[in-house]
Amino acid sequence: MAKARSKAQQQAAGAALAAKRGEADVGDLQGASGDMYDSMTEAELEDMASTERSDLPDTASDD
Repeated sequence: MAKARSKAQQQAAGAALAAKRGEADVGDLQGASGDMYDSMTEAELEDMASTERSDLPDTASDD
């Protein structure tokens, strides 16, 4: 299971998931959310988007 490492990543996964489900326009996706839409399954996106946000940093470090 892939959990989000940042709030930004969790939000991008949510946007990609909405597009995957037909709830949002794929053409509106930008950056990471577009990449996630192309490379991840709906189940993977759901798992990442459902990550609890309270303990996540705003952005992930590249460590």
